[in-house]
Amino acid sequence: MKVTKEKTENRQAFLTVEIEPSEMEEPMENAYRNLAKKASVPGFRKGKAPRAILESYIGKESIFEEALKTLVPQAYEQAIKEQEIEPFAQPDIEITQADPVIFKAIVPLSPTIELGDYQGVRMTPEPVEITEENVNAVLEELRHQNGTWEPVERPLAFGDLAVINVDSEVEGAPFIKKLGVNYQVLSGSVAPAPGFVEQMVGMNKGEEKAFKLALPEDFNEGDLAGKEASFKVKVEEIKEEKLPELDDEFVKQISTELTNVAALREEVASNMKLRAEERAKLDFEGQVINAVVDRSQVDYPPLLVEMEINRMLNEQARQLQMGGRSLEDYLKSVNKTEEQIRMELRPLAAKNITTSLMLGKVAETEKVELGDSEVDAEIDKIINSGSEDKREEMRQLLGTPQARESIKQPLLIRKVVERLVEIAKSPEENNTEAKEEKE
Repeated sequence: MKVTKEKTENRQAFLTVEIEPSEMEEPMENAYRNLAKKASVPGFRKGKAPRAILESYIGKESIFEEALKTLVPQAYEQAIKEQEIEPFAQPDIEITQADPVIFKAIVPLSPTIELGDYQGVRMTPEPVEITEENVNAVLEELRHQNGTWEPVERPLAFGDLAVINVDSEVEGAPFIKKLGVNYQVLSGSVAPAPGFVEQMVGMNKGEEKAFKLALPEDFNEGDLAGKEASFKVKVEEIKEEKLPELDDEFVKQISTELTNVAALREEVASNMKLRAEERAKLDFEGQVINAVVDRSQVDYPPLLVEMEINRMLNEQARQLQMGGRSLEDYLKSVNKTEEQIRMELRPLAAKNITTSLMLGKVAETEKVELGDSEVDAEIDKIINSGSEDKREEMRQLLGTPQARESIKQPLLIRKVVERLVEIAKSPEENNTEAKEEKE
């Protein structure tokens, strides 16, 4: 095997590895044996087909690809050992030639992290205030949630709910065709097209109307963007929202624990304050982290950004799958390619990598550690939040070293962020003493 280190730049080593033909013999034989055990070749029991027969049946390329699955990783490990390279993460490997086998490997090297004067970051959280207007808005939303829609005999107005029939087309092709659909007439609405809601206002029950509207240039169905749509609309019914009075009877209807409006207002204000404080806490933590990042210098292999983008895309795909959609469906709905999404994610991915590396360095500098008892407590918390009949199964799953490590890392980061917040909120003299102790 011949290994050439082409260059080292941007915290990455670029290797070219050429494998001698003689080194392919054993991997090819092992690949043949593995595939022979799985392949059903007519006239032979599994594992008994001669190699020449198997090659003609499944193709020599299949055996070659199977051989590469073990050969390339082994050759890579041997190459980095020979070049005395300590990789920071998994490499990017590309096979560039088959005969002889040549592959190129981009090997991520350890990042360099220089923390700035993070001890000098000083910030004060913004106080959280819940106003009477905030509470009134929530109470009004509760009234809407418990309101009813009742038919009225008058022209359609903003805020009404119309039952309509819609028949439309774009350049002679069907566009939207719906019967008896509910349509709320909201000011500023751009659905199904800008100007549609304005055309509806003032129509009477039983009235029909035809009009044309231009679809926006950023319309989600790209082939229709910017084109003119012809609509025919008939109003079948007009309904007006009737809201319940905000009184003690209303409170008793929506809550079994509250008995009057004053208690409801207090409950709403308390819940709003808790949520606002949590948001303010997260916002403040973000400001502190950004300030520390701005004072630091972090150089890392660009390959880490690609890995983070892959992680983000996989997470997005998982979330979509939970909702019964695929990533391909989502890309079609937003009229974008995966490459476009990757480009959009790149700045956030780069920020995530920088922040993660910086926080890791702070943990090392501040000697932030996490005890086994803290991990155990978090595991217990996760287990107890699940159904009782699944707890033993969850305990076994979360008890593995890999699971414990995946739980430990976020907890450690949490402690680091808490330490940075503590520093940012503390008086200047405290930080001066802390810096002197470290020196």
